[in-house]
Amino acid sequence: MIHVVDYGLGNVQAFLTLYKRLGFEATRAKTADDLTGASKIILPGVGAFDHAIELLDQSGMRPTLETLVLQDKVPVLGICVGMQLLASVSNEGYLPGLGWLPGKVRAFRSDERSASLPLPHMGWNDVQPKPGSPLFAGFESDARFYFLHSYYFECDEPSHVAATASYGLAFSCAVSAGNVYGVQFHPEKSHHFGAQLLKNFAEL
Repeated sequence: MIHVVDYGLGNVQAFLTLYKRLGFEATRAKTADDLTGASKIILPGVGAFDHAIELLDQSGMRPTLETLVLQDKVPVLGICVGMQLLASVSNEGYLPGLGWLPGKVRAFRSDERSASLPLPHMGWNDVQPKPGSPLFAGFESDARFYFLHSYYFECDEPSHVAATASYGLAFSCAVSAGNVYGVQFHPEKSHHFGAQLLKNFAEL
């Protein structure tokens, strides 16, 4: 069963609806008990980094999520701010992230190559998957996804970059390490490209 974490951020219903259409069982998790039996976890998120971490802590689900992900090795997919929460730290806030995938979240405005571009980076953009990434199995070379963000994930380990996109600079728009995955774009808003990626995650 796919469990979509509902801690007050992200369009949880969009994921549930899409998975139902794809023929996969998915449910909403609002408490630690709701996570019982999770075989896959989706961690969505929108808005500011510190606010997201605070809401996740207040939900009471964080200790259970850490057990499932770090000890039981249940696959998790962080989406948008949910991906950024996987990092250790963020330029956007002061609170530490989950630290499930080593890296830091940087602002586009902190790099001269992207500082003069309109923010947030919003709309459709081409994505270049790295060879062998299971999230992008079956994708053609012209994969496109919908983005809405002003910060990007910088991996400590280059091998954890699963895909890149360009906005002034080339940035990691998908990451993976072991059972931990993240995408900066919104697959639930990305038509058949997003549906294929969510299907790939469900079939890991």
